[in-house]
Amino acid sequence: MAHSDERIHSEPPTSPRAEIYRLGASGPSLGSVLAGIGGAQRRLALLHIDVDGVGTINATLGENIVEQALSVVARRLRQAVPADAWLWQLASEEFVVAVAYREGEPDGDVMAERLREAFETPVQVPPFVLDITLSIGIAVYPEHAHDAAGLLAAAEQAMRRAKRSGPGGQAVFVPEPVHDAALDPVQGQGHRFVDAIAQSEFRLYYQPVVSAQDGSIVSCSALLRWHTSQEGVLRANRVLPAVERAGLAGPVALWTIETALQQVRAWRELGIDYLTAAVPLDGALLERGECLDLVGELFHRNEVPASALEFEISEAVLAVDAPHVAENLAGLRALGATLSLADFGTRGLSLTALAQHPLDRLKIDRGFLRDVTRTPRSAALVRAIIAMGHGLGMTVVAKGVETDAELGFLRRHHCDFFQGYLFSPPLPGAEVDELLRRRFLLPQVFQTSTAQQPARTLLLLDDEENVLRSLVRLLRRDGYRLLTANSVNEAFDLLARNEVQVVVSDQRMPDMSGTEFLGRVRDMYPDTVRLALSGYTDVNTISEAVNQGAAYRFLLKPWDDAELRGHIRAAFRLAEQRRGVATDADVDAG
Repeated sequence: MAHSDERIHSEPPTSPRAEIYRLGASGPSLGSVLAGIGGAQRRLALLHIDVDGVGTINATLGENIVEQALSVVARRLRQAVPADAWLWQLASEEFVVAVAYREGEPDGDVMAERLREAFETPVQVPPFVLDITLSIGIAVYPEHAHDAAGLLAAAEQAMRRAKRSGPGGQAVFVPEPVHDAALDPVQGQGHRFVDAIAQSEFRLYYQPVVSAQDGSIVSCSALLRWHTSQEGVLRANRVLPAVERAGLAGPVALWTIETALQQVRAWRELGIDYLTAAVPLDGALLERGECLDLVGELFHRNEVPASALEFEISEAVLAVDAPHVAENLAGLRALGATLSLADFGTRGLSLTALAQHPLDRLKIDRGFLRDVTRTPRSAALVRAIIAMGHGLGMTVVAKGVETDAELGFLRRHHCDFFQGYLFSPPLPGAEVDELLRRRFLLPQVFQTSTAQQPARTLLLLDDEENVLRSLVRLLRRDGYRLLTANSVNEAFDLLARNEVQVVVSDQRMPDMSGTEFLGRVRDMYPDTVRLALSGYTDVNTISEAVNQGAAYRFLLKPWDDAELRGHIRAAFRLAEQRRGVATDADVDAG
């Protein structure tokens, strides 16, 4: 099943990401990476990653499904690893990630968290939906090894220890191997989970949810973490399946709700009385006839109104016609709690079932946001989810927002709330307090609304810097708000963050042709007026683009200044006519 090519090209890169190299065959070697950071007083965390369950998938579904699944895995890893880190492939299902950092900067644990988040959404290989997990071993240079071979061996040893904990394990290298299987925190008996609660090993982390109106924090999403002595901090998707197998899903769910209520009460005592907490409502609890009584008792005991909580319900719970679910949902809503669909589109809930339940909020999974600013199909899907949620009377939350461009796109299309690393990672309750006192996150972004931007915004795209400078010198006199980009990726980011009426793009660019770029812009931002700037040799190509509607018209290089300015003024007039905007501001600048 191993790939024979030296580098994976699952799709052209559309944002700054790490390339995937074959360790020892292509790209930088680990030795050269270590040499590069050795004199910079930095550490390097090496993550050895193994994709769990490949053998089982191969035995049950076949090698073809495995290959397709691993292609998706490679693409997601490439998307999750930032451009200043390194990503290698060892075998078809084993990868290595290296990240350099200084004190206080994101380290190996943060990188592992990013990689796990990339697989919270199941991998879809039609007609199958596969829950993919990663076993991750972490070794740190120079603490655990002083050369590439030693660091690789240490990370692999840590990964092997992580796999002994079951799927989705994570471990940091320790010199002495762990032999005692009884120390495994997840595969142990159910009493380990009871002890974990009693000994405060289970904790809730909180990630802010902010309003699209002004960037104010309106809620915090509660996320379960297990602090273990052997395995470090384990995420909810690592722990909850084992909790469910032990028959303790209901008690852990009640503990989660009560802990969140205690945190809300603590916030209110600090004067933070505007905040609510979002907690997952486990299906095992929701299906019980006494669910309302149990949850109601928690509200009463903690003296917190039900309106202070938002219950997140999984699609998997609503997709099954289980007893008591509908009546419990209606009862919780009658108490004043908010009901949210946590993972819309990932677990097979029909639209008919969605319309039947009394839900207040729809949460867009991070998986839908990948490439949303660059791929027309992804953009159309997110727009449709937002419109559908609003049409059903629900507000919409986008989870996993990580870039300014994603935020700009979601704001433009009227998403109501945002959650993600762009604003803050999940934090323990004590650490999130300081963030809450600020009340507003990224104020510089939200203070500049699209309505406050100048009416006429022009985007110029050309990979030649001297051409961009010439265009800016020519067009700045006409009073436009000028945005410039020398790559397609930069142009897509600018389009996502700004209301652009007219786009002028060069045809010959290294990463994507102008006609392809303008075609994507047409699909994603149909109100824009698009012009192609081209040499004589591209006339046939550009003419075809005009005929297909990708470009409004094409302009030739070298251009006539007066003619170019006139075409752009005409393009703005057309854009304003499409939007019903008066053109009184259209003054011939000569």
